[in-house]
Amino acid sequence: MSAPIIPPAVDPAASRRHIAHFDLDAFFVLVECLKNSRLKGKPLLVGGSGDRGVVAACSYEARKFGIHSAMPIRLARRLCPEAIIIRGDMESYSKYSRLVTEIVQDNVPLFEKASIDEFYIDLSGMDKFFGCSLFAKELKTRVTRESGLPVSYGLASNKLISKVATGEIKPNGQLEIAFGGEKSFLAPLSVAKLPGIGKETAYKLIRRGVETIRTLSDIPVEMLGAMLGKNGIDLWRKANGLDESPIIPYREQKSISTEHTFQTDTINLGFLHAQLVRMTESIGFDLRRQDKLTGCVTVKLRYSNFDTVAKQKTIDYTNADDILLATAQELFDKLYDRRMLIRLLGIRFTRLVPGNYQIKLYEDTQEMIRLYQSIDSIKRRYGEKALLRAVGVKRDP
Repeated sequence: MSAPIIPPAVDPAASRRHIAHFDLDAFFVLVECLKNSRLKGKPLLVGGSGDRGVVAACSYEARKFGIHSAMPIRLARRLCPEAIIIRGDMESYSKYSRLVTEIVQDNVPLFEKASIDEFYIDLSGMDKFFGCSLFAKELKTRVTRESGLPVSYGLASNKLISKVATGEIKPNGQLEIAFGGEKSFLAPLSVAKLPGIGKETAYKLIRRGVETIRTLSDIPVEMLGAMLGKNGIDLWRKANGLDESPIIPYREQKSISTEHTFQTDTINLGFLHAQLVRMTESIGFDLRRQDKLTGCVTVKLRYSNFDTVAKQKTIDYTNADDILLATAQELFDKLYDRRMLIRLLGIRFTRLVPGNYQIKLYEDTQEMIRLYQSIDSIKRRYGEKALLRAVGVKRDP
């Protein structure tokens, strides 16, 4: 059995890269405060208003009461009865996100939009001309001046360190980690603050006495590999401040779609419904995998005489299969009125915005969120076809 390959102790890219992680502070909450200045300084919750809903975001004033995102609204109300609850406005959040994106895009050559409110910016090489620290400070000032939104950033040799640094300096702060100081910066922090460590892994490590990143970094990589598999080796690298992941250049995705031309034209509504479910589930999973939400669903039909018709519907931003499937079926029912053979069926999601489970703004329950998270976890691990709705597997037209 060959010996494992142990990663180098020094990241060879660290001497070349300058990566800034910009994160808009309490983004949803502060957008609401820009729309209504009377909300400033108040314990504010954004999310579902019903007792079974969850907190999508909360102000720093609300966090003092122990409230956090994904907490049930019912519990948040008990912790802070005077909290102001707002349902949220994804249109406004998307507008401000686009504004900040345009500011970043106009000022830097290479950046990655990691979510609706955070960016990785590659400043490598700029130290020779302008100075990375000065540039990052001026960009932070420009974002706040032109959007009205405060932003925090970390500047370091890689994405991992810059992201952790941002988390340590919020709100409205800035922190630079010098080359060579990555490991010492991480050392005293809790293992739970290391990206990639979820609640279960953190519990498993803490139960074994591994409470700080320093302790994690001191564990032999072979032992972590045996304990946690491939993830253990990845965590060892992160604990030692090593990260070579690239900046993924930002490109605005306009839509996500799929369509299928049948081998035999069909009028079998059971078969067509099954195909619609299968196709909607497929691109719904793609949406969630890319941390995207859609605000418009389109269904397309092509009849056997090659006439093509389509109908679309604007919806509240979502990536939940139950809503997408209901909308797709509603559009299909309105479209299919000729009782003619169908040769092609298509579905498209447009008006895409960054977003995930933690920021869904309709009346989702924790149970529904956990269900989707579990389904997607199985699909990512075993393949998209590992778990399908029974109605979506009907094959014969």
